[in-house]
Amino acid sequence: MKIGIPTEIKPQEYRVALPPHAVAAIVQHGHEVIVQSDAGSHSGYSDHDYIHAGATLADDAASVFAAADMICKVKEPQPDEYELLRPGQLLFTYLHLAANKPLTNALMKSRCVALAYETVTDSYGRFPLLTPMSEIAGRLAVQAGTWFLQANNGGAGVMLSGVSGVMAGKVVIVGGGVVGENAAILAMGLGADVYVLDARMDRIRELNLRYGSRLHTCLMSRPQLHALLPHADIVVGAVLMPGDKAPHVVSKADLKLMKPKSLLVDVAIDQGGCFETSRATCHEDPVYQVNGINHYCVANMPSVCAQTASVALSNATLPYVLELADAGWQQAVKNNRFLAEGLNVCNGDLTIETVGRLFDLPYKNLADFR
Repeated sequence: MKIGIPTEIKPQEYRVALPPHAVAAIVQHGHEVIVQSDAGSHSGYSDHDYIHAGATLADDAASVFAAADMICKVKEPQPDEYELLRPGQLLFTYLHLAANKPLTNALMKSRCVALAYETVTDSYGRFPLLTPMSEIAGRLAVQAGTWFLQANNGGAGVMLSGVSGVMAGKVVIVGGGVVGENAAILAMGLGADVYVLDARMDRIRELNLRYGSRLHTCLMSRPQLHALLPHADIVVGAVLMPGDKAPHVVSKADLKLMKPKSLLVDVAIDQGGCFETSRATCHEDPVYQVNGINHYCVANMPSVCAQTASVALSNATLPYVLELADAGWQQAVKNNRFLAEGLNVCNGDLTIETVGRLFDLPYKNLADFR
């Protein structure tokens, strides 16, 4: 199979889908890899590194898309890439369709076969291809938060760790999954006073056993959240609804409860955002203010750690890339029901019920394609 790796063109997206060591593994399996020139430059990989790994270089994205049977990307296709997709071509990347009706329509129109990293599951009900980026995004949520709490960056001038005689800052994390736990790890490491709210009592017990008295855990409820918001310096939104739009856990009216120049960090912005006042931003202009509350809503947070993120992502995706390339997508999804969960669009048909209901689009049962 011919596998294409185009340069990412989403604003300030610095990652690459497959680093050279992953390309070498694919070539060793007898497949051909076509890489757009400079695709890995922001992640620290030169064209020479890819050539040495056995890849062929292409001058532009059109050449990559035209030559490849499977396209591996990091972020969803951008409008300039929609017309490059063709019927039957396999696309393997993050899609987040619930937040993007134009992309959903474009993929259906192209009649490609689109598998989304974020809906592939495993035998434990986890999301193995979402996990590495969730780990990074959770930690970056607090790292970015400390920066934008500084007065020179428009914040309230709070140091999360506190100092002798001054109380530590407070971080409230809504959602105790992978993002939430990793945000808590970094916030606790900085010495902040950290609260995690989650709707699952079993998850709360897990976090309590793991971190003990260092971490405050609460069962998610509106009264509990409202009690914490007035004291929070950073609120991290880390609510995941697989394949669906994120729910709004903080409303516009809730902002009046918060301290001036405190910060909301919305890690669910790829799925539409879990704060009512969220709108997607980019790394060049990451923060805006609503009613005196700062919002950080960058839709591709891990891209600023491009090398770490690219390696972490490929560590997770490479086995699935090889499975798809070795067996072909049809056999691969028959053999692996967890990989089959990644199928979002197939030959013009939508296969995600939540997205179909959200956008009032027809959809087919995933079982029809296995």
